[in-house]
Amino acid sequence: MSSTAPTAAPATIPHDHHSDGLSKLALGAIGVVYGDIGTSPLYAMKEVFVGHHPLAVDRLHIFGVLSLVFWSLVLIVTFKYVMVILRADNNGEGGSLALLALIQRRSGPGKRWGPSLVMLGVLATALFFGDCMITPAISVLSAVEGLATVEQRFDSFVIPIAAAIMIGLFYLQKVGTAKVGKLFGPIMAVYFVTLSVLGLIHVAAQPEVLLALDPRWAIRFAAADGTLAFLALGSVVLAVTGAEALYADMGHFGRRPIALAWLWFVFPALMLNYLGQGALLLGDPSAAQNPFFLMAPEQWRLPLVILATLATVIASQAVITGAYSVVQQAVQLGLMPRLRIDHTSASAAGQIYIPSVNWALMVMVLLLIFGFRESSNLAAAYGIAVTGTMFISTCMVAVLIQRVWHWPIAAVVPFVASFLLIDGLYFSSNLTKVPDGGWFPLLVAIIVFVLLTTWATGRKLMLERMREGAMPIKVFIGSAANSATRVTGTAVFMTSTPEGVPPALLHNLKHNRVLHERVILLTVKVTDMPFYPEQDRFNHEVLGEGFHRVILRYGFMESPDIPAALKSFDQCGGEFRMMETSFFLSRQTLLASAHPGMAIWREKLFSWMLRNAESAMEFFRLPTNRVVELGSQIEI
Repeated sequence: MSSTAPTAAPATIPHDHHSDGLSKLALGAIGVVYGDIGTSPLYAMKEVFVGHHPLAVDRLHIFGVLSLVFWSLVLIVTFKYVMVILRADNNGEGGSLALLALIQRRSGPGKRWGPSLVMLGVLATALFFGDCMITPAISVLSAVEGLATVEQRFDSFVIPIAAAIMIGLFYLQKVGTAKVGKLFGPIMAVYFVTLSVLGLIHVAAQPEVLLALDPRWAIRFAAADGTLAFLALGSVVLAVTGAEALYADMGHFGRRPIALAWLWFVFPALMLNYLGQGALLLGDPSAAQNPFFLMAPEQWRLPLVILATLATVIASQAVITGAYSVVQQAVQLGLMPRLRIDHTSASAAGQIYIPSVNWALMVMVLLLIFGFRESSNLAAAYGIAVTGTMFISTCMVAVLIQRVWHWPIAAVVPFVASFLLIDGLYFSSNLTKVPDGGWFPLLVAIIVFVLLTTWATGRKLMLERMREGAMPIKVFIGSAANSATRVTGTAVFMTSTPEGVPPALLHNLKHNRVLHERVILLTVKVTDMPFYPEQDRFNHEVLGEGFHRVILRYGFMESPDIPAALKSFDQCGGEFRMMETSFFLSRQTLLASAHPGMAIWREKLFSWMLRNAESAMEFFRLPTNRVVELGSQIEI
């Protein structure tokens, strides 16, 4: 019933973040946006030195790794994301799909990048789902593994405790996170202060570690052993995991609070902690087994484990919430079938819960915890999803800065070439970990990519078949209006295409031989804007003989509510009274055929997805006692 359609951009609805206060928004960003990257110190340095490609714990490697971490945070997070990508807001919204919609809308006539750009956006989304599964598992495991530094006997309890935390977290999603979410910022603020204090203590003891900020140490590391340095990149990149969240969560907090929180609080805290871990390793190479927790005195390790666990739960919550938002965007943009979306807050539109996504994520996270068993094993799988998404975002930004921002070619080439080289090195380094677990996010991405592209292609083919067999509306009105019996009331016929006669209308006339006094042919279109202005939402055409064609537009971040929208619309011959209005839906049964378009197995997959999609009645919030469904068969 809905379709994505680029439209002439009406008045936009920018997010008003100023009323919430800059400091309050920055604190909220610390709690939500930086949970993922903030928990990276728990496992990044450990993975570099004792992971799948261990390094000697000596001055050259410690300084070389710290230099790589520092300049990765500067170039990738600070420059690429904070200074450049955060400026690419789609009316305040961010993320791969929002960026895709922005480029498609702003490129101008004849300059759309078509299927190749859409495929990049879909591929980034597919990789994101792998990230959503791995982040909670690796974060919570790495925190709970700190128990072994308190007491070795606790080692056997790590997996059961991590699994119990995950089950509890996913179970609580259905009640919403508005109240608990208010604690996220203060807890993460305490966590980042703790990171800073632990780091400062060890940096003060070994101030020479500050020399590692010199980029020449990274060059010396690479010159000493190029192969080992290349392999180490696959672990160093764990320090920038979560950078995508800066852009994806922009709609919740705004660009300035996110940037200020990073530059003045999060970045210094993270770097101090990494330097502190490096200083610890200079004095005690054996601490590489778990440098984060061994930074703390023995009597403070248990409180640190508890604080770190809380931080990882918050990071997991942010990722889960992000998964809901991306799925909602994908559904609205026509890349996924309709799913049940529950709103857990009456005041905050972004507070949503998608049961099918929640339980699927929980099952996959538990499988990862029990299958990989250690955070080090999961680290091999983690990097590919992150670096793959970063590489794709660079490609999409390259299109943006050339086509939309109109940067001069002298600025475009060095910017794009530099970050394609950096992202390419990180991604290719992680490809060496495919046998050790890197296959998992690739497998997830392939499955999600096939599902998304199958749905989008199948839906396009289905609409084409429906258009081919549609009767012109003028012909229908001329023949039916004079022959059918008219009854009182209003009939709303939902139709995917704003042309021709809806199948439900033809079937209703064929079987019931009546027409209502007022007949509305209603098409819901989801645009490539996140929020669509109320005053421009309706497009109305009078067809004559009591027939009206109405196009109702929504943004891809909005949830359609047709009864509520119709109550505010009185240009179709008076107001709508729900008790006098019947909604007619057409439920298609697809028949796989030899028509050119998709392989038979994909047609059957699309048919299965269509059968299991959320019904239009529930998705559009239609009153259950006013809906009539009529079936039809379509060959694709």
